[in-house]
Amino acid sequence: MKILILIFLAAGFFLLFYEMGALRYLAGTLRRTREGVDAAARQRSLADRQKLLDLQEEHSFWYFLEQLLQYSGIRRRFPGMTAEWFLAGNLAGMAVLFLVSGLAGGLTAASAAVLLYVTGEWFVLKKLRERNFRRTEENLMKLLDFLGNYSVTGGEITGILGQVSRYVEEPVKSALDMCCYEASTTGDIGMALRFMAERIEHPKFRELARNMEISVRYCADLSALVESSRRSLREYLRVAQERRAMLREALIHLALLAGMSAVVLLMVERLTGIGLGLLLTGTWPGRVGLAALVLLFVFFWSQMHSGD
Repeated sequence: MKILILIFLAAGFFLLFYEMGALRYLAGTLRRTREGVDAAARQRSLADRQKLLDLQEEHSFWYFLEQLLQYSGIRRRFPGMTAEWFLAGNLAGMAVLFLVSGLAGGLTAASAAVLLYVTGEWFVLKKLRERNFRRTEENLMKLLDFLGNYSVTGGEITGILGQVSRYVEEPVKSALDMCCYEASTTGDIGMALRFMAERIEHPKFRELARNMEISVRYCADLSALVESSRRSLREYLRVAQERRAMLREALIHLALLAGMSAVVLLMVERLTGIGLGLLLTGTWPGRVGLAALVLLFVFFWSQMHSGD
């Protein structure tokens, strides 16, 4: 009986130590896996940065597409979308549309369908960029107000940005979160701030991020920077509002001028007996005047909807 008890005790101690060894092995495996995932994330972040730097230095078509995806918010909604996939998807969509429209209505209909597709996509992307620009402008003063409540120092700037990101909206929120993530994974705060500036299409946000990146290297307290950025942003918003008001007023005057021109053309039509359409498109003075009017309208519209 005693021998059996000793055997069972020995077996129990053996199983206990074996279990503890298995647990240590599992803990070590989990730790190594976590470290591997963190290292892979760090390497991927560095690779993305290097890719963006290479494209930026080349000023290539791919860099333009990367900016388009980032500024329109497509990259935020679909993280796996790259410039290559975006271009390939568009080419495939245009090819299918051209084939279907060509079978249904011929070459002219197919070309018109592709042109309409490209124009519609350009218009949608432009509107998405304008919306993100306005949202950034609305949240930028809020961001500065929150930063002003902290005694901001270079060593803790990314942690403060992570706290502030909970109170701002997209696309500023994602830019702040990604800055904190990159700073924590790579340990390079300056580079994280520099790439944060590239994610937002707004001159004052870029100015703030780049000034932070410079100040982190040369001084500890960024409160003066935040205060000067707040004053600069107020001045920028005031000038932008005045500019929009002036453009809007000029566009109204242009519309009044176009209306009076139409009245004059109708009077000329009655006096000469030449139709208005023929007068505008069949004579050189009419063509020049119509082209100038269209160009003026396009110019003022583009200025009113420009980001800067």
